[in-house]
Amino acid sequence: MAAPATATLNLGILAHVDAGKTSLTERLLYDTGAIDRLGSVDAGDTRTDRGELERARGITIRSAVATFRLGALRVNLIDTPGHADFVAEVERALGVLDGAVLVLSAVEGVQARTRVLMRTLRELELPTLLFVNKIDRAGAQIDGTLDAVRRRLSSRIVPLNDVRDLGSAGARTAPRAPGPADAELLADADDGLLASLVDGRDPAPSAVRAALRAQTAAGLVHPLYFGSALTGQGVADLLDGIADLLPAAPATSGDPCGTVFAVERTASGEKVAYLRLFAGELRNRQRVTLVGRDGPHDGRITGLDIAGAELDPATAGAHLTAGNIARVHGLTGARVGDRIGTPQRAVPAFAPPSLETIARARRPRDSARLRAALLAFADEDPLIRARPASGGATSLLLYGEVQKEIIGARLLAEHGVEAAFEKSTTVYLERPVGVGEAEEDMNWRHRRPDFWATIGLRVEPGPPGSGITYHRETELGALPHAFDRAIEETVHRTLERGLHGWPVTDCRVTLTRSGFAGPVSTASDFRGLTPIVLMRALATAKTRVEEPRHRFEAEIPADTLAPVLGRLAALGASQLEPVPEGDTWTLRGVIPASRTQEAEQALPGLTRGEGVFIAVSPASVDG
Repeated sequence: MAAPATATLNLGILAHVDAGKTSLTERLLYDTGAIDRLGSVDAGDTRTDRGELERARGITIRSAVATFRLGALRVNLIDTPGHADFVAEVERALGVLDGAVLVLSAVEGVQARTRVLMRTLRELELPTLLFVNKIDRAGAQIDGTLDAVRRRLSSRIVPLNDVRDLGSAGARTAPRAPGPADAELLADADDGLLASLVDGRDPAPSAVRAALRAQTAAGLVHPLYFGSALTGQGVADLLDGIADLLPAAPATSGDPCGTVFAVERTASGEKVAYLRLFAGELRNRQRVTLVGRDGPHDGRITGLDIAGAELDPATAGAHLTAGNIARVHGLTGARVGDRIGTPQRAVPAFAPPSLETIARARRPRDSARLRAALLAFADEDPLIRARPASGGATSLLLYGEVQKEIIGARLLAEHGVEAAFEKSTTVYLERPVGVGEAEEDMNWRHRRPDFWATIGLRVEPGPPGSGITYHRETELGALPHAFDRAIEETVHRTLERGLHGWPVTDCRVTLTRSGFAGPVSTASDFRGLTPIVLMRALATAKTRVEEPRHRFEAEIPADTLAPVLGRLAALGASQLEPVPEGDTWTLRGVIPASRTQEAEQALPGLTRGEGVFIAVSPASVDG
C-alpha cells in the first residue's frame, strides 16, 4: 500500500545484545541506498555506532537516528542499545516510536532481554515486526524458534517467508502468503474473516492482508520474517512489511508537543537535543518551554537539523512538523525526558538504577572537571543522577558494572580525566510513612525575614511507583511564574536526599500556602526557604528506609522447581507464584535489588543451563 507523500515512520530496532541489531540497521540503510558501503560491527565502521567506545566494544551505548526512504515513505531508524546496563536509552526511545522491529537469533532463540522488550512493546500496543536473524549460521532453527516465540513472546505471530538450506552460507528466503492457519488466527479479531470461515468459504487474500495490516497496526498480531543481516536474505521481505504493515506517524495539528529522547554534545561542547514532535510545528528562533524532572525551563531554538534532510534537501532548514525528528540547537537546559506540551503517551518504567558508586579524580586538581563532566553525562541519562559527595568526589547511580566502565572510558577520552570508582553498593530509598505539614511566614511587619517568601508544604505518601509528584492548593498565578517554578524545582532537588540521606520516592508534595513581597522578593528567596519547610514537613511525616525490590519472572524446567524455589527463598525472594506451562514452570515473585544479579547467575547451574531469569519492573513495598 503506497504511503502518502509526506508520511514518516519512526521505527525502533530492538534486541537482546548480540542478536544482530546493529548489523540489521546497517543492512537496511545499505539496501535502501541511504549509505553506499556496508559497515561492520567487527570492523567498527557502522553508521549508527558513531562513538569510539561503541566501535571499540562492538555494542550500542546511545540511541542513534538514521533515515532511509521506501518509495514515498521516510523512515527514521532508531538503533537502541541491547545491553541491559543501558536500558534507560531504550526506555526513552520507546516513547517516540511509531513501530518497532524486534530482532532475535535463529541460533540463540528467545533470550532474556528479548522477553523483557517484547513484554514492554505489547504493553505499549506498539506495532511490532519480528526478524529472526542468523539463518545462515550453524545451529539455526526454524521450528524450534517458532515454538519458542509462540510460547515465550506471543502466540499471535504470522510468518511471512520461508527458508531453504537453513544453517548454511547458502541459506535463502522466499516470501509466503498468509495461509489458512493464519486466517483463523486473524479471524479472532475480525468479524468478516470469521463469517467467511464459519460459512466454509476461503477468505479472499486481499481480506486476509487487510486484516493482517489492521491488526499489526493495533499491536494485536506480529508478522515474522526469517533472514540474515550478514547476507541480506529476508531483508527485502522485512522492508516490504515495514512499508505495508506499519502505520506512519499521524500529522497532528495544534500546539507544539514533543519529547527529548537523546542529548549529545558537539566537538565544540554545544548541547544538541534529539526531539520527536507529536503535534504542531517548531521553527528556528522560536521560544519554547521544556518540562522535566526538575520543573519547567525556557529555551530558544537556534537551529533545526531535521532527520532525513540529506535525502530530501527541500526539508533542510525547514520547520519541524508533527511526526518528525530533529536535532535541536539552542536548548541549553534540555535533558533526556524533557517535554514540550502535554505528553502523548505513557512509557512503562523499567527498573530504576539500583547501584551507587563514588567517582574520584585520580589527580585532585581534576575534581571540578570530573564533576562537570558527570553532570553533562547526567543530561544524557538523568537516571544516573550525579550529585556531590564528600572530599570533592561525585556520587553516581548505575545499572551495572559495564556502565561504570563506559563512564570511566568516556571521562578519559572526552575530558582527559582519569577517574577511580569505589565498589558499587545498593541504593536504598526513603518513603513517607504519614502526612506532615509545615509553613514559614515572612511576617515582615514584625521582623526582617531571612527570606522574603511565604511557603506552606504538605508531604504524604504517593502511590507505589509514582516517584515525586508536585501539586498546588494555592490559586495558579498567585505567585509570579519564576517564584512558582523555583519552589517546584527545589522540591525535586531537595528530595534527592531524605531524612536518612537516601533518595525519597513515592512522595506527594502539595503547596498549601504562598506569598511574596514585591518588589523585594526574588526567586532565590523561594529556593532558600523551600528546603527548610520541606524537610520540616518530611520530619513530621517520617520516612521508612527500604531496599528497592524488583519483580521477576523465571522460566525453568519442571523437574528443577524445588531447588530453584529453595535458592530464591534463600536470596530473600517473596510472593513466589509458580505457574505450570507444559514441561516448564514460570515463577513470578519479588526479590531485593541487591540479590537480583546473584539469582540470575545461580539459575543456569540449577536448571542445566535452561533457566531464564528476568527482572521485570520495580515492585512496591506492599507488592
